[in-house]
Amino acid sequence: MAVFRIQRRTSLPAAEAWRRLTDWERHAAHVPLTTITVTTPPPSGPGTRFVARSGLGRAAFDDPMEVVRWAPPAPGVAGHCRLEKRGTFVTGWAEIEVREQGGGSEVVWTEDLRVRILPALLDRPTAWAGRLMFGRAVTGLLDRADST
Repeated sequence: MAVFRIQRRTSLPAAEAWRRLTDWERHAAHVPLTTITVTTPPPSGPGTRFVARSGLGRAAFDDPMEVVRWAPPAPGVAGHCRLEKRGTFVTGWAEIEVREQGGGSEVVWTEDLRVRILPALLDRPTAWAGRLMFGRAVTGLLDRADST
């Protein structure tokens, strides 16, 4: 298992951090060579499905995901979202937690990223690459300059 964890603090209120992190299509702006299509009607919640398509041409692959847990943050209560990866190439899960923290919020993104063709020997480099890529995405999504 290639499990990694990303932790960020932001001056954004928890509700705004949550909104940005769970606006699935916005993730594509921060992950190279990736488009994201939500395949279920809004609003997001349990059962929401979307597909991240990454790569170019024949080297592209789909990473279908489904929201299986959805509890937005509330005053004094952390928000929690769990995604299950439903693909044949990329599997695993991701959990997003957002909590109020001193006038802003703290985000913890934990993910188990598995690529079926890679042996367990490559779990450590896979986790390192995942931490780097998703860390950039989380930072970008929480950036005050990115207010869309």
